[in-house]
Amino acid sequence: MKSNCTLAEIAAILRTRQRFVVISHARPDGDALGCTLAMTLCLRQLGKDVTAWNEDGVPEKFRYLPGSELVTQPPADPQTFDVAVVLDNAVENRAGTARTAIAHADVWINIDHHHTNPRFGDFAYVDATAPAAGQVLYELFRQCDLPLTYEMADNLFAAISTDTGSFQYPSTTARTYEIAADLIRLGVNVGDLSQKMYESYPRRRLELLRALLNVLRLTSRDRVASFALSAETARTLGIQPEDNEGLIDSIRSIDTVVAAAFFEELGDGKIRISLRSKSPKIDVSKICGLFGGGGHQLAAGARTPGTLAAVQEKVLQALDHEFDQP
Repeated sequence: MKSNCTLAEIAAILRTRQRFVVISHARPDGDALGCTLAMTLCLRQLGKDVTAWNEDGVPEKFRYLPGSELVTQPPADPQTFDVAVVLDNAVENRAGTARTAIAHADVWINIDHHHTNPRFGDFAYVDATAPAAGQVLYELFRQCDLPLTYEMADNLFAAISTDTGSFQYPSTTARTYEIAADLIRLGVNVGDLSQKMYESYPRRRLELLRALLNVLRLTSRDRVASFALSAETARTLGIQPEDNEGLIDSIRSIDTVVAAAFFEELGDGKIRISLRSKSPKIDVSKICGLFGGGGHQLAAGARTPGTLAAVQEKVLQALDHEFDQP
């Protein structure tokens, strides 16, 4: 695995090149979108020609983020850029059509916080100690004297808050709180933004949770809890991709549960796997790696071909095996 470049090297490219595209992973969460928007807004402040793509566009629940209209789905005809900036993307192909829509870029920049990231690209900076890619971007902007506006601060706060479970996950550090404080000084309204992030869901999300609780499974002597969402159930309830974000936490919070799993049947013959762990002894990034994915020790994901039932059984067996390790 390559070593990191420096933040100063990345900043020099941001300042000297003109035509940029900014992308992140498909099915974007708050960290992916917050970073995409913060970087896009920074480049616009620098007077750059910047395009922002995501395979799935901006989910309904994140359209309150400043500049959200700047992120569009990639075009059918690939385009050429001076620089491609890839954010919060542990596996290169996870960017999907946003990646394939880039016919060529003279320089590829990879900024991330997943320890499984192989540091693809020409300039890669991966800080696995950071709880969110938004924290890495903040350090880039501050350390290298790049623009950091109120709108960027809102996006970075959303990125960090959502990827730390509202500053509750063990990866949250004193530095994380210091950064949050600085972002608040820049104008972030914590109450308003938090309400939009955590207290404003459509009714269909509650209907989804009810359906998932009906198929809840507890395995490995009640140490693993899992949900499985079929494509038929998603269609019946009119579920949008973003509706299931965070629902895994409702079963991870069971007192006996050490690891939680969410399985979702996609439309392309694949199953999306999301895993969460409460203990570093159960490294879910290692398990997701068996299925072509990756992530963090306590939070990881993958997409793999197969049926919903078959994939669920394989992953649950792998989790059960981890509990048998010394």
